[in-house]
Amino acid sequence: MFYYILKVAISAASIVLVSEIAKRSSLFGALVASLPLTSLLAFLWMHFEKTDNQQIAQLSKSIFYLVIPSLALFLLFPLFLNKGLAFWLSLSLSIGTTIVLYFVMIAVLRYFHIAI
Repeated sequence: MFYYILKVAISAASIVLVSEIAKRSSLFGALVASLPLTSLLAFLWMHFEKTDNQQIAQLSKSIFYLVIPSLALFLLFPLFLNKGLAFWLSLSLSIGTTIVLYFVMIAVLRYFHIAI
């Protein structure tokens, strides 16, 4: 149970760190947020839990392919906000589009017989 609480605490602390840095500097906040912290933490937790290296490698490969459609969120969200859309609507539209693009990417990968 302690290990689980430690995982949650470290993961939460990384999110708080990014938001606090971003309040002071959007550039440094973006720099820290652009680091694949979630992925790195997942790799570390899996390694510490003695997960097979092939599973960790497969996760890394899957993340690589799904990062591509996730970039739409970072393009669309500021675009919608700058067009005057409300925050929640902009965020919802950006997330919705990203979800659709995830499914498109998965379909494309399956079409080319690329396992994720």
